[in-house]
Amino acid sequence: MPLNRRKFLEKSAVTGAGVALAGAVSAPGAQAAEAKRAAKRYAFTVLGTTDLHGNVFNWDYFTDKEFDDKDHNDVGLAKVSTLVNRVRAEKGRRNTLLIDAGDTIQGTQLSYYYAKVDPITAEGGPVHPMAQAMNAMGYDAAALGNHEFNYGIPVLRKFEQQCRFPLLGANALDAKTLRPAFAPYSMHRLRTPHGRDVKVAVLGLTNPGIAIWDKANVQGKMTFPGLEEQAAKWVPKLRSMGADVVIVSAHSGSSGTSSYGDQLPYIENAAGLVAEQVPGIDAILVGHAHTEIPEYFVTNKKTGKRVVLSEPLKWGQRLTLFDFELVWEKGCWKVEKVGAKVLNSNTVEEDPEITKLLGDEHEKVVAYVNQVIGTNAAEMTSAEAPYKDVPIIDLINHIQADTVKQALAGTEYAALPVLSQAACFSRSARIPAGEVTIRDVAGLYVFENTLEARLMTGAQMKAYLEYSANYFVQTAPGAAVDPAKLTNANGTPDYNYDVVSGLSYEIDIAKPAGSRVTNVRFEGQPLADDAKFVFAVNNYRANGGGNFPHVAAAQMLWSNSDEIRNTMIAWVKAKGSIDPAAFAAVDWKLTREGTPVF
Repeated sequence: MPLNRRKFLEKSAVTGAGVALAGAVSAPGAQAAEAKRAAKRYAFTVLGTTDLHGNVFNWDYFTDKEFDDKDHNDVGLAKVSTLVNRVRAEKGRRNTLLIDAGDTIQGTQLSYYYAKVDPITAEGGPVHPMAQAMNAMGYDAAALGNHEFNYGIPVLRKFEQQCRFPLLGANALDAKTLRPAFAPYSMHRLRTPHGRDVKVAVLGLTNPGIAIWDKANVQGKMTFPGLEEQAAKWVPKLRSMGADVVIVSAHSGSSGTSSYGDQLPYIENAAGLVAEQVPGIDAILVGHAHTEIPEYFVTNKKTGKRVVLSEPLKWGQRLTLFDFELVWEKGCWKVEKVGAKVLNSNTVEEDPEITKLLGDEHEKVVAYVNQVIGTNAAEMTSAEAPYKDVPIIDLINHIQADTVKQALAGTEYAALPVLSQAACFSRSARIPAGEVTIRDVAGLYVFENTLEARLMTGAQMKAYLEYSANYFVQTAPGAAVDPAKLTNANGTPDYNYDVVSGLSYEIDIAKPAGSRVTNVRFEGQPLADDAKFVFAVNNYRANGGGNFPHVAAAQMLWSNSDEIRNTMIAWVKAKGSIDPAAFAAVDWKLTREGTPVF
């Protein structure tokens, strides 16, 4: 029967009126509930790690036993892998991404071994254990950390080749072209039950301090502008490319501070500023600061939108989970809600797939670090090093000064006295009496710093010591002294408290910061301001790390490309024995109004 257009329109009008009437009598709450039920929604989770520092196993190569600390944390990708597997099983593998915020290939003897002893850069060389583990775990992207550059660009490039995921660094630029030297971002598609995929962009940002801390490796090759500047450039591009969600993986803390002062116009810990200043970011995985931030919201000044930040604790001790809830609105996906939390890796066992995969590499490194290289006349520990002059720190300074003296022999600076700085990198370092192994010595110097010699004056050394003394909490005369509460004033880490050998001095902790160092002497006489010294100093400090005065601008007399750790191992091998009586002395002490604290 042919369609009668007039009757069809009349019937439609009546039907429409009925629908309208039904809608008119429906309660507004029922309408909203119906609309909410009808809305298309999708949830996914981004898992994040940072500052893994070469930890695959829950193992401490410096003590040759399972890792443990006072909080009974566990470390390593094998533990993290178990957490990741559980989350993926719960959420669905296709509804998750796994990313990292940098500092991956430096920090343990495992990572050192495959950079220096059996290097991945050798022809037909091995695959880096961190690349093997992260590939097996299915990482989707990782930002570059500053420690990625410690072994030089060739090692980093080889590691990049071995990874089945991109290394991201939008602000790591080629020094000549000023174009990104690494991939700035990665784009990921998550399939939904509702037709259109969700496009998730991960923008990688690294730390501007690389230009200072690894100057020898990057100068003239790469440059590192500020995080806020590059985020402001790339986030709009990612949105214009159709990104529904933008996540920043930033090897940068959230505090807005810098350890290198005004030597660079960029801020070291800028993740919070990026969230505050750059519109269009949904979440930031924070790294570098080695702190735990389960969930922290920053309000963007331009949009009023809250951005969630999270930093999992270092070495694989925690895994961040960003949980996203999206809704389909006006033809696109919108982030409706996002939150963050962290999971503790000490709640699970190691993933047997990862431990089996890298068991051989682990055993090689254990054998390497347990090689005996000499003997020691008396046990030395660093337990009291943060507040007392102890022999184990004197050993570092003794070796450094001896090395610099030999290097400058026969030069115009050979007659100048040599001073040396050292810090307590680990309060659990120990060199036993009797046989000494590589791991005993390596455990005393856990960073890949190299040694330099700088020309300093007496006045500059006084200022240096005064700055270092900021480490102590002001404690009134007569007040009880608790060693556990005496140090780390204003968050100063142990590695930013330097002691100097070759001088004697006192630190009056009853006085305010800036006026504590007294009775500074050289060879028993008051230190003259115009006296000249050769200062044996690590490259981190010499290049501005910690923002100590004068040293970064001081004339360089000599530098060495080998790690101080290796220099110490070679020294012990050459000597065959360590005798604390030959170098240990109480050159500095804490006082209050002239009375020793200890």
